[in-house]
Amino acid sequence: RDPARTPPPNAMVQGVIVEDGCIVDTNPATGDVIARVPCASPEDVAAAVARARLAQPAWAATPLAERIALLKKGCAALGDKKDELVDTIVKEMGKVKHEAIEEVEGAVDKGDYIDLIAAANTPQVSGNGLVVRDPHGVVAVCSPWNFPADEPLLLTLPALAAGNAVVLKPSEVTPLVGALVANALQSALPAGVLELVQGDGVVGKALVQGDVDMVAMTGSSATGKQIMADCAPSLKRLVLELGGKDPMVVFSDADLDKAAEDAVAFSLFNCGQVCCSVERVYVAEEAKDKFEALCAEKAKAYVAADGADEAARIGPLVSALQRDRVSAQVASALDAGARIVCRADIKDGASAKGNFFPATVLSDVPHDAEISRLETFGPVVAITPFDGTEEAAVRLANDSEYGLAAYVYTQDLDKARRVAMGIRAGQVGINNWSLAKAPPSCPWVGAKGSGFGYHSGPDGWRQFSVPKSLIFDDAALVPKDTTA
Repeated sequence: RDPARTPPPNAMVQGVIVEDGCIVDTNPATGDVIARVPCASPEDVAAAVARARLAQPAWAATPLAERIALLKKGCAALGDKKDELVDTIVKEMGKVKHEAIEEVEGAVDKGDYIDLIAAANTPQVSGNGLVVRDPHGVVAVCSPWNFPADEPLLLTLPALAAGNAVVLKPSEVTPLVGALVANALQSALPAGVLELVQGDGVVGKALVQGDVDMVAMTGSSATGKQIMADCAPSLKRLVLELGGKDPMVVFSDADLDKAAEDAVAFSLFNCGQVCCSVERVYVAEEAKDKFEALCAEKAKAYVAADGADEAARIGPLVSALQRDRVSAQVASALDAGARIVCRADIKDGASAKGNFFPATVLSDVPHDAEISRLETFGPVVAITPFDGTEEAAVRLANDSEYGLAAYVYTQDLDKARRVAMGIRAGQVGINNWSLAKAPPSCPWVGAKGSGFGYHSGPDGWRQFSVPKSLIFDDAALVPKDTTA
């Protein structure tokens, strides 16, 4: 580790090592070094922001339709790197190959999504007024490692569509994927409109504190709080999508087979490393025995292996640090009275240097256990029985500092709606996992400690600009062509 670098607390994401001014990029399935990626210096960061600042006025003056066409061209350019992107995601963060393919296909196929962003930025006539949108200027985008190809786009595309220039800092865990995404977009954009800086928390802090007008970040709540503090002196605009401890409530009248299928699939998807993973499962006491047996049967198929291995249902955790956190939470839950009802296999031959943790189903997890309170971000299904009442379901679901998503399973849709309305969360899936089912026009919102501002949907896309009202003497004078 470079002794000259003194990152702020929690700045070293997942214990990534920076040595001789470079990120030491490692494969979490093998421990092998993939690359050494140079970190931007403070001067590099300032220069990138300055280039973005210089390019932004001309980009903002470019008609919206032309900006949108160039963004579509940039996403299409990702298609030329599809195989390389998939392989790099598997190597850098351990995602199993079929999930990496799904992520990359979603990143490439963004045409309809970009059209929705365009509609959100189109001027609107209101009587004798015309509401137009002004970009903020330069937006810093700090993207996470768990969806390293798609997540940068979810923040960068609406920022650019609104007429901002962007300086992108990918997670230090996945710098190569971040560079591939940035380079594809840059191939379609004017010089300076999208800049890339690589590095750890030191670089991120320099960017956030630099001459930017807005910061958009997806990541941990701890990092979000640091960014908020750094932005406060100059009142920079913020969009923060942060952590979650998402509850799933299973009533006794639920389709238990579907509920168990979803509880397992969406606790273990991406090895549990999703902000809206199912992290707490509250099942009605009378249904608990059948439900936990179903979960155990389904979870045993989730064999852990190198993500490049076709037999893998889950890959390694992203780091040894993350593996040890998950292991400690499971051990603490067992000490508090929880039981293991399933522990799936790690494939024979998996590297001893890999960060593997077996898919695990726990039952009788106390509600006040550490694993019920802290974000786990690992392959664990944590089942807690409750009395089956609506009141208890809402109380337990809300008893968390987080409020990103929640899930309610019952065949009584009136009950589902009442419970969903009582839960403080940005999105509630009713008999489904909302991330998989939500239409792109819905915002992705974090209540309580899960975020600040809105991510996606028209409400989210409009966060990247400021509405300005042009008031005319008479409605007849409002321009008919509002796209100019």
